Amino acid sequence: MLTIVWNRGKAQEAIIDDVSYNFPAQTILPLMANNTFEFSNAEDLIVWQFNREFYCIVDHDKEVSCAGFLFYGNRELLFIELDHTYQKKLDGLVQIFEDEFEESDNIQGEMLRMLLKRLIILTTRIGKQQFIPDDIVDTESDLIRSFNMLVENNFREMHQVQDYAELLNKSPKSLTNLFARYNNMPPLQVIKNRIVIESKRLLRFSDKSSKEISFELGFEDPASFSRFFKNQVGISPTAFQKQYL
Repeated sequence: MLTIVWNRGKAQEAIIDDVSYNFPAQTILPLMANNTFEFSNAEDLIVWQFNREFYCIVDHDKEVSCAGFLFYGNRELLFIELDHTYQKKLDGLVQIFEDEFEESDNIQGEMLRMLLKRLIILTTRIGKQQFIPDDIVDTESDLIRSFNMLVENNFREMHQVQDYAELLNKSPKSLTNLFARYNNMPPLQVIKNRIVIESKRLLRFSDKSSKEISFELGFEDPASFSRFFKNQVGISPTAFQKQYL
């Protein structure tokens, strides 16, 4: 389930994956299916959630160009600020959503998908203006997004930049240099962060042991997984899991 949150009220606290953030007023925050989240003033929020069955952004990326940017990306959380013009556009879109939910005919689903697509395109457009440097060219932006999507689909089996570079017909060095040129997180760290997020989710919300999780995430043995997790998080998987027992 992907999530788009609009804070229409005052600045508030957002706790995402156990980390506290300031969620400014009139800001949009896209969240992944694996994110856990909690907000201090949920009544001030407008929240859209949709699953792959309703609208798959990867299959329709040519329509919305958001996969690898809003979602499945390599950045920190995107807090996308809305100016007055975009606030008015979003207010209007919210009203149309509300009107459509009152309908019950056989084209309601398609209408909601059209509105969702409009929301995603609008959010992507604003976000790119704020977070993508003016000098980045489309082909390089597409390459970064393609890498991000490949990581999302393959991080359980593929842990090295070389694995993804081969799929993209690039060298690991060229990928690393590209990410550095635009001040993005290094490709290897993107992979590691995605594994860490999934590790935390499984340790916290499943009944699987650290050993089971290690094999599910493609590690050769539990000891390798434990070393990796401790290097990235600062504590062992077992210690992390005990925090939530």
